[in-house]
Amino acid sequence: METIKQVIKYGIVGAANTLITAAIIWVMMKKADVSPIPSNIVGYAFGVLNSFIWNKQWTFKSSAGWIGSAMRFGVVFGICYLLQLLLLICLNRYLSIDPYYNQLIAMAFYTVINFLMNKYFTFKT
Repeated sequence: METIKQVIKYGIVGAANTLITAAIIWVMMKKADVSPIPSNIVGYAFGVLNSFIWNKQWTFKSSAGWIGSAMRFGVVFGICYLLQLLLLICLNRYLSIDPYYNQLIAMAFYTVINFLMNKYFTFKT
């Protein structure tokens, strides 16, 4: 039952991260006239920071130290991102479907792997 609650909270945090990231990118590009790449970097940085804080404090209620957790979170993010990217490359190479659908498959894969690694590694107490 606890894992189901964590999955729901993880989904809520993920939705909030998406909104924060998109809002920051939009404000930087449309209101501050910043180019897309720096806007993307800043937007994602805030989304990842939000994700770390909320998942540590609320989703997983981790009492592990902040610095160690942050370092593990960064490593997990990097590993999960690279795994989903490799999956995306393979899907695009071997499946003859619209590449956008492959993006969605890779995103779902990332989400599951990231949840599991955060639960059992990053925020393990």
